[in-house]
Amino acid sequence: MRPMTTRTHDLHIAAFEPLPSPQQVLAGAPLEPSVAQHVANSRQTIRDLIAGRDERLLVVVGPCSIHDPEAALDYAGRLKALQDEVASTIQLVMRVYFEKPRTTVGWKGFINDPRLDGSCDMRAGLAEARQLLLDLNGMGLACATELLDPIVPQYISDLVAWAAIGARTTESQTHREMASGLSMPVGFKNATDGSLQLAIDGMTAARNAHTFLGISGQGNAAVVQTTGNPDVHLVLRGGARPNFSRPHLAFAEASLENAPGDRLIMVDCSHSNSGKDPARQPSVFNSVLDEFIGGRRAVLGMMLESHLVAGRQNLSTNMVRGQSITDACIDWETTTQVLQGAHRRLAS
Repeated sequence: MRPMTTRTHDLHIAAFEPLPSPQQVLAGAPLEPSVAQHVANSRQTIRDLIAGRDERLLVVVGPCSIHDPEAALDYAGRLKALQDEVASTIQLVMRVYFEKPRTTVGWKGFINDPRLDGSCDMRAGLAEARQLLLDLNGMGLACATELLDPIVPQYISDLVAWAAIGARTTESQTHREMASGLSMPVGFKNATDGSLQLAIDGMTAARNAHTFLGISGQGNAAVVQTTGNPDVHLVLRGGARPNFSRPHLAFAEASLENAPGDRLIMVDCSHSNSGKDPARQPSVFNSVLDEFIGGRRAVLGMMLESHLVAGRQNLSTNMVRGQSITDACIDWETTTQVLQGAHRRLAS
């Protein structure tokens, strides 16, 4: 009698669902030459800002997360008009965040669950996220996102001008390796406890070459070899307490003294720096702007969480259009006031 075989794998896996390869998704929503040139130009502008060749302020601004592409396009149209208005002093990059890390459970973002109903149609999420990025770049906007899943960049990163490694993943070897192969500048956020060293170590790791497991454009498991990404910088997002004040900026500047690049500090005006109160974001922004105007040239720019409507809402069947379903945001009117005010001060 043959002995029974003890199963030791996939004990907690309910199903495997095949995905189209990155190459197939890109073929279905191709990057036109004019849009490719826009992405390349946007990335070069950000590289010039980091290196100090461009002295303008970099501001990454937009919804905490994307859940309604139509509202995102409405926001983007307004942001493009504002970019044209402030272009001589500020380079705007729109937040287009499709992935949301969770402390425990909850909605994981548009790519994971684009229908907001737990169906987790990731095939649609990847395709629709890519189409939105194509539309936004086609409007002439530079796009920023946080890259969480190491497979996702193969589907959308050719349309991204700037990427973030979040506070929960800045210590992750997987994300440091991923960043070393990304084609755009990358900001590393300080850790959730406020530690800068973990982010600085992440920056150092990302500048170097790595070899790791990943997938190819054809969707096959592959050994990935990278050359290292020289265009990395620090993002201060607070921790146990805010870290945007003059002493914090001076400490960060000293900590980065031996790092390549002239302007390596971005301040996230939300999260712990605002105490998660969106009404405080303009005050944080203007405090950092004071330092920049006062001569602290290590400051690269700021991040703002902004949407059409202020605040946040829970998932429901009757949601307010243009209001966040993740972190609370400032509204469009406040966003305009903050950025137009900064432009006037910088221009004078």
